Amino acid sequence: MHGRTILDELANLQRRVALLEAEAAVRRLLARYLFLCDVPLPEPGMDADQRAEAIGRLFADDGVWQGVGGAHGAQFGEHRGPAKIAAHMRRFFAAATPRQIFNTHYLTSEQIYDLREDHAEGTWVQFQPWVHDDGSALIRSSRLRVTFRRTDGGWKIARYRTENLFIGALPDGWAHTLIGNSVLMAVE
Repeated sequence: MHGRTILDELANLQRRVALLEAEAAVRRLLARYLFLCDVPLPEPGMDADQRAEAIGRLFADDGVWQGVGGAHGAQFGEHRGPAKIAAHMRRFFAAATPRQIFNTHYLTSEQIYDLREDHAEGTWVQFQPWVHDDGSALIRSSRLRVTFRRTDGGWKIARYRTENLFIGALPDGWAHTLIGNSVLMAVE
């Protein structure tokens, strides 16, 4: 072991395992956030207010949710703290004309860096088809830059930034079927 003791090796393995656990935790946290943002909500028995509160709880007490640049900055703005983030989500999920009836987040191009046992940062690209009850549909793509922090309450989102890459119209009727609610997530 060239001067390294078994205790050194054990400490190194413990550190490496802790980093792997941190990486897995931030992936699960971001996936939970996106899951809660899908329409229709796959979580059974959760109304819009409970959904907004659940999203807010994913953020640190000083957490920031921010739309940046052109379309996202103008449409979404910046919200600080779990209560204000939940309020933003509540407004977003409120009935509108046209009403959103489908939105699913597809995540790709993951890059997690600055990974520590209590901190991580990463970037992703997401795609979202949006379908409204009037038949209109669009696809959005954005780049996410997210900072995570381990708190006394577990891993939380410290800063969530989303930047529009493009928004494109989808042709009417592009989706032949749309899910109305999830049966996979229903309790059996």
